[in-house]
Amino acid sequence: MKHPVRYRLEYAAARCLWALFAALPVAMASNLGAVLGAAIGRLPVLVRRVERNLDLAMPNLRPLERAAIMTGVWRNLGRTIAELPHLRNFTLTDETPGPGQIQIIGADNLERGAASLLFGAHLANWELMYLVTAKLGRPMHVVYRALNNPLIDQWLWHVREGSSLGALAKGSSAARGILSALNQGAPVGMLVDQKMNDGIEVPFFGRPAMTAPALAQLALRRNLPVIPVRCERLTGAAFRVTIHEPMPYAVDGDVATLMGQVNDLIEAWIRARPEQWLWPHNRWPN
Repeated sequence: MKHPVRYRLEYAAARCLWALFAALPVAMASNLGAVLGAAIGRLPVLVRRVERNLDLAMPNLRPLERAAIMTGVWRNLGRTIAELPHLRNFTLTDETPGPGQIQIIGADNLERGAASLLFGAHLANWELMYLVTAKLGRPMHVVYRALNNPLIDQWLWHVREGSSLGALAKGSSAARGILSALNQGAPVGMLVDQKMNDGIEVPFFGRPAMTAPALAQLALRRNLPVIPVRCERLTGAAFRVTIHEPMPYAVDGDVATLMGQVNDLIEAWIRARPEQWLWPHNRWPN
C-alpha cells in the first residue's frame, strides 16, 4: 500500500460511520447522511468542482436552480452512503414506496435465461441496481471502479458480493470475468457515466467526453440485449427503479454510435433529476 497509515485511518473512520448508520432506522440514517453530506459539500474545493461541471453541462441554469442542485448533490451523496448498511433489508413494491422500499417498474424486461448487459448511472443510490435484480431472481455480475483505498475497496467488495453473482473491479481481470459470465448466460451490469481516460470520445451534454466503450463493444460483438436501468430517489430513503426494454441498435453499427445513444439516455435522466447525479466527478476534460 502507498499510504498505509492514511488508509487505515480512513478505513477505521468508514467502519465507525457504518456502525452509526447501521444502528439507526433506515429513514433516520438517510436523513443524518443528508445533513452530513450538505455540511461537507460547503467546502470551497468541493463547491468549485460542482460549479465547474454545472457550468459545462447546464450553463443556462438560474442562480436559484444552481444553488438547489448544488445542495441536493451532497445531500443525495450523504444519503447514499448512510443507506449502505441497510441495503439488504430494502424491499420491493408495486405501490408508492416508503422508507426502505423500492418501487419496481418493468421487471418483465429482465432477460431470463440469456446473457444480457444492464447499464445504469451514478444517480440516486446507484448500488440498488444489482440489489434489485437479485431480489427479482435474476442476480448479475456487477462491474465497479475500485476505490483508491484498498482496505475500503476490499470491504465494499464483500458487500457487493453478498447481493450479486460476483463483483468485478474494472481492468483486465474484469474483462475475463465479464466474458466468462456472458458465456454462462448470466447478466452483467455496469455504470457507464464516468470518465475513462483511454476510452473513446462521445458527446455528453453537448461536449466531448471520454467514454468507456466496453458496453457497446460487447453488445455489437455478441448481439446482446442492452437494458437501461434507471434509479430515482423519490423521497428520503424511498426509491423507484425502472428496468427499461432493451435498447434498439443496429447490429452492424459502430461503437461510438451506440455509446452516443447510451449517453443521450443518461443525460435525459440527469436533466430530469440533476440533484441526484454525481456532479463532483470530473466527467469532462480540463
